[in-house]
Amino acid sequence: MTDNKRIALVTGASRGIGKAVAIELARRGWRVIAVARAQKALEQLDDRIRDMGGEATLIPLDLRDLASIDQLAAPLLERFGRIDGLAACAGVLGALTPTQQLTPAVMDEAMTVNFTANYRLIRALHPLLRESEAGRAVFVTSGASRNPKAYWAGYAASKAALDAMVTSYAAELNVTPIRANLFNPGPTRTAMRQKAFPGEDPMTLPTPDEVAPSIVDMLEPGYTQNGAWVQFERR
Repeated sequence: MTDNKRIALVTGASRGIGKAVAIELARRGWRVIAVARAQKALEQLDDRIRDMGGEATLIPLDLRDLASIDQLAAPLLERFGRIDGLAACAGVLGALTPTQQLTPAVMDEAMTVNFTANYRLIRALHPLLRESEAGRAVFVTSGASRNPKAYWAGYAASKAALDAMVTSYAAELNVTPIRANLFNPGPTRTAMRQKAFPGEDPMTLPTPDEVAPSIVDMLEPGYTQNGAWVQFERR
């Protein structure tokens, strides 16, 4: 690359927290690599970022297609030479149901998107983060990982697995310039939250736009915590 813009890859970039993070990164002058399933929504994000004077690279990708994650690294390395930030914002709720009634398909999807896909992202993108002077990775987790409630077994287990993996990964990074952390946005005005709590008034909750700056702060080179589990605090 001919400029000095920091480069971040954002998963779940087509809506919710991921979209807000992508926009906040662009606002701060980052080059955004936006990953999501929805092509049309990605194109709308691209229009928004271009209107701000920024630049985005769109990667339509279903994180359930694990082989496609493995194939991310080579073209990104060829085009950019590195990435400076990974914001892993994609996630699925699955079904809120008694554990014995969880279908294998629902449990497998929760584990695949919330946990395994993030493992594959680490595996694919770690070499690119090593090429940065200050690689930063932030993985969106949930309070359910630490305080599992009835009917939340699938989602809570997948996020608890994510927490354990990222904490282990971070411990391995102490001798490198990379830092990896977990971020719990708490109750946020998203479609996933509405699905989980349909009777809740969404207007009482912070928006993704309010949450996103805290995640982007954790991607900045000046953020030096490693292995932290950070809870969002409304500003």
